[in-house]
Amino acid sequence: MRLRLRLLIPALALCAAACAAHAETVASVESPGKVLRFELDLHEGRLGYRVQRLGEPVIDTSALGFMLRGSGKLERNLALSAQATRRVDTTWEQPWGENRFVRDHHNELRASFTETIVPGRSFDVVVRVFDDGLGFRYEVHAPAGPAASASASASASEWIIDDELTEFAIHQPEGSPPPTAWWIPAGEWNRYEYLYSRTPLTEVTMAHTPITLRTADGLHLAFHEAALVDYSGMWLRRVEGSRLRAQLAPASEGWKVKRSLPFRTPWRTVQIADSAAALYASSNLILNLNEPNRLGDTSWFTPAKYAGIWWSLHLETETWATGPNHGATTANTKRYIDFAADSGLRGVLVEGWNPGWDGQWFGNGYGFDFTRATPDFDIEALSAYGRERGVHLVGHHETGCAASHYEDQMEAAFAMNARLGIDAVKTGYVCDAGGMERRLDDGGIAREWHDGQWSSNHHLRVVEAAARHRIAINTHEPIKDTGLRRTYPNWVTREGARGMEYAAWGQPPNPPEHEANLFFTRMLSGPMDFTPGILSLQGRGQPIETTLAKQLALYVVLYSPLQMAADLPEHYAKHDEAFRFIRDVPADWAESRVLAGEVGDFVVVARRDRNSEDWYLGAITDEHGRLLEVPLSFLEPGRRYTAQVYRDGDGAHWRDAPFEFVREHLDVDTDALRLRLAAGGGQAVRFVAR
Repeated sequence: MRLRLRLLIPALALCAAACAAHAETVASVESPGKVLRFELDLHEGRLGYRVQRLGEPVIDTSALGFMLRGSGKLERNLALSAQATRRVDTTWEQPWGENRFVRDHHNELRASFTETIVPGRSFDVVVRVFDDGLGFRYEVHAPAGPAASASASASASEWIIDDELTEFAIHQPEGSPPPTAWWIPAGEWNRYEYLYSRTPLTEVTMAHTPITLRTADGLHLAFHEAALVDYSGMWLRRVEGSRLRAQLAPASEGWKVKRSLPFRTPWRTVQIADSAAALYASSNLILNLNEPNRLGDTSWFTPAKYAGIWWSLHLETETWATGPNHGATTANTKRYIDFAADSGLRGVLVEGWNPGWDGQWFGNGYGFDFTRATPDFDIEALSAYGRERGVHLVGHHETGCAASHYEDQMEAAFAMNARLGIDAVKTGYVCDAGGMERRLDDGGIAREWHDGQWSSNHHLRVVEAAARHRIAINTHEPIKDTGLRRTYPNWVTREGARGMEYAAWGQPPNPPEHEANLFFTRMLSGPMDFTPGILSLQGRGQPIETTLAKQLALYVVLYSPLQMAADLPEHYAKHDEAFRFIRDVPADWAESRVLAGEVGDFVVVARRDRNSEDWYLGAITDEHGRLLEVPLSFLEPGRRYTAQVYRDGDGAHWRDAPFEFVREHLDVDTDALRLRLAAGGGQAVRFVAR
């Protein structure tokens, strides 16, 4: 058997090459600057695509199509019936974000295909090509002509998709090593909360997106999706060599997606750049592939920083459950409100405030009540006290994955929040992957994946209900970010990766390279509530693998419009000089630039405050110290600035000298700034115009 497989694999490769050679290119489109070219091919009725960059292949011929329940594969016997192109060059304004203004500059191809043996069955492939990436999706038509009238069955008006046949065959020149991949596993028990693996692409099994690649010649690519609506999330499974195939998260019924016709799939996205720094900038295409704002005026959402009764729970000095160590008490929350008011923080998150935390709630959140508080938490008085001090409570709705149970209560819960001035809510779905509770029509319970179609629809129901009450949502244990914050600007941030709590108790804890991995992988999809700022540098019986200065730099590097000052008030009092940067740094930006970086190694980012002329710089590194010369050309020419520098001390090291720290002021202009980053360290700078 092994001998036969060895003979078969080269044969398949020869077949693929031959098929590509004899395929007819039936439609194509280039990016505005003629950097990328996307071609659609037909070979004996089979549909595929390929991508070139500056005339060189990036994605070899890759299949398109579906596996449909009851009618097999929709991949062959296809004919092109129409095509059209258009050009788009517009600029739109984000109500909040990494950049205030976003340019959408792309060329679009719409190619229509009809299945010749099933009259009336047809779909479009819609492609939008930017100079730094592309997106394509399927738009499936309703049955037309005699086929529509000949069959009134459900199968004529809906599709049950067992999987997509969409592929991404990454080009690998003969004799060159496979691309390097940074990835986390999909279809496993722990959702998205894994450390990133760095392996040859040929060692990838099945990965979540975004997955980031670097080819042997230094080209950077990231594969993801945009506008995930009423559809299952896409995993990527390596099927052979450097070929990846879409595999959709399954529904409890066994199929992947069930949709009435007509419908549109999410966009399948490819970001392509010469460098890691440029790859981050290309993530604007994820936003551009989403629909514009549907909510109208969302000025009621204020990007801000918040404190909270949270880190103490992970340290186990306080508890979510009621009892002698309950964290969410009226007195304790007043203490946090006072701390937030005195520190200029707008919000206070309180976890464990409501009934349901006593007992085994993990994956079994049927006891949670989101409309009333525990007896030792006076939510009415605390909301009023917060208003007096200019501080808003941040709501917390942990569902324990009892998602239908949460939907029963969410309208009333959001109404109560709105009445009390709680204008942001952190939701949670703590259970193993595949454990989301869905109530069936007959009262039975099914369990769904966090990134399945039902979960996709559940999250939009939550976001839409919250918007009706002018409430922002910060989702933990979420479905992945696919840019829907453009369409629903109250879906402001989410977790969806291994956050700071793993530094408290994770085994292994987050290593020094973790955040430099996140920046070029998870952060390509959108904001993350990483919850930085642990200045004690101490978890639950284990040190945090970072320096003090790096914790400050994370506020600039890892973007979120809701940023948590996650440590305890007494720890900030002990490190007040460092805490000053956390008090000063904004949570909303006018402009962002990645100045330097390599995936998993280091990052240098500059961002300009949306509400002042100040710029901020954040630089972080992995376990290796670095000396970097960073040009300050982003500053306004002809002006001088005071650089308020928060850096690692000369003897700093994450392992044995993490608290070595220097705060200093420098007089600078647009010349370069020399950064000295300790092993596991970082640097944060505020530039104030003189």
